Amino acid sequence: MKVEVAGVAEADAPLARHGRRIGTHTGWFLAAWCVAAGVCLPVLAVIYLAFTGDDGGGEIWSHLASTVLPHYVLTSLQLMVGVALMAGSIGVVAAWLTTMYQFPLRRFYEWSLLLPFAMPANVIAYVYTDVLEYAGPFQNWLRGLFGWETPRDYWFPEIRSLGGAIVMLSLVLYPYVFMLARAAFLEQSASLRDVSRTLGCNGFQSFWRVALPGARPAIAVGLALTLMEALNDFGTVDYFAVRTLTAGIFNVWLNMGSVRGAAQIALCLMSFIILLVWLERHARRRQRQFGKGERFRCYRRPRLAGARGWLASLACFVPLGLGFILPVGILTRHAIVYFEESWTDSFVDYAINSLTLSTLAALLTLLLGVLLAYAKRLDRTHSVQQALKLSSLGYAMPGAVIGLGVLIPLAAFDNALDAFMRDTFGVSTGLLLTGSATAIVIAYVVRFLAVSAGAIESSLDKITPSMDMAARSLGESSLRTLWRVHLPLIRPGLLTAALVVFVDAMKELPATLLLRPFDFDTLATNVYQYASGELLEMAALPALVIVVAGVLPVIVISRTIVASRREA
Repeated sequence: MKVEVAGVAEADAPLARHGRRIGTHTGWFLAAWCVAAGVCLPVLAVIYLAFTGDDGGGEIWSHLASTVLPHYVLTSLQLMVGVALMAGSIGVVAAWLTTMYQFPLRRFYEWSLLLPFAMPANVIAYVYTDVLEYAGPFQNWLRGLFGWETPRDYWFPEIRSLGGAIVMLSLVLYPYVFMLARAAFLEQSASLRDVSRTLGCNGFQSFWRVALPGARPAIAVGLALTLMEALNDFGTVDYFAVRTLTAGIFNVWLNMGSVRGAAQIALCLMSFIILLVWLERHARRRQRQFGKGERFRCYRRPRLAGARGWLASLACFVPLGLGFILPVGILTRHAIVYFEESWTDSFVDYAINSLTLSTLAALLTLLLGVLLAYAKRLDRTHSVQQALKLSSLGYAMPGAVIGLGVLIPLAAFDNALDAFMRDTFGVSTGLLLTGSATAIVIAYVVRFLAVSAGAIESSLDKITPSMDMAARSLGESSLRTLWRVHLPLIRPGLLTAALVVFVDAMKELPATLLLRPFDFDTLATNVYQYASGELLEMAALPALVIVVAGVLPVIVISRTIVASRREA
């Protein structure tokens, strides 16, 4: 039997049977591990800082445990449970309806339900606070309609609360669950549902007892991603005065002046993320599904006629309308009315800063992602597989943790270099890295490298190994094979990876707030500052630019997913 390893023939395989390296791809192997080490360094720096000090950090630990830490932990748990229930319900129900039934506007919802991906959670929080607070237009309308005069005359839910934060985050994060749950429903065999119906199950019972358990692994992954993003959020919880672990990092560091205390809270937040990853893997550890290669297109969707069809359409429209259409409409109105006040030289500078940082992050993650994915293709030893897993660690870490972790080694480097230059040449170099936007770019690369590497790896896996063998037989090296064969073939995957990283970097707030130099702002921090000062009208234009930048890749990705599975 012919054996191929990493896309080349057995004669060219760079590894032995037991995974020991015997081949010629040592450079790719070392490069992959260098990238993995660079990603792990911020996490290790946080752990080191949390446990160092004269008492090993014990005094700060005990003080935090007796004061603010229990409240941070409890609030974070409540936020996670609320977001999981609401975002999970919206995502699963919308995925089931658009997959299983034919109703008005179904094909529009297939891709448009992903649009809230483009809406930053803090932006939607600012919009709804402006609309729903006591002095906002909605409560003014209610008071005029019913003749109420004071808050004692009626009850209205407080938007700036934990419940409000749960709703805001759920409206923009449910697409994670929707996208993965719908893919799982599409891949399920139609015959399983047909059999359940012949055994007496109605539509709901077939969903609850057959389809939902089969899609549980995909839903678990979607919920894990959703909760990671919820824990990463700072703008929403800070604006609503909800004291989560992420907000605690900023509070302890910037307001209380304790970097080590912030590192210890960051360590607690990392523990939450590790627990989420473990629970996600535990939920699907024994899940195995096999089919007969049957395509979903063989299944004929029943048509929901009349009121039932419009109710299904309304159920899909509500999260889309609340999570994207209404906020974009309000932002557009404010941006048009206050355009002259918003379009200033400072705004142009902030836009240029955002575009520059996001473009640099996209290009660097693209380069490192190609390196990691191609190293895996050439060398499938266990060691390289571990390097790829470690390089994905940054995406699981919240931006506040990454920001703190990046700052520690960069500050140590700056201080060491400055001391050396002072002692040797009598010249101060100052803060070369921590005092510039370089730190922000590094944090973006660490956080979003997994997104780029995953998309590129997926594209490379679709290229047949015979392409590698043909190139090698013509005398091409591995590097020239990558340049002349693989990169042209995976160009769509490269574009998708770059777009996703670009948009994520445009929206990233916690790491940017922690690492930005003095008098340096991006569109995200500009929106945060204006909204914190209750100036939503001035924040509308930069917020709308961020949203518009995020819409294009969302549409491209969602339409690609739909086209790949659409019925013939």
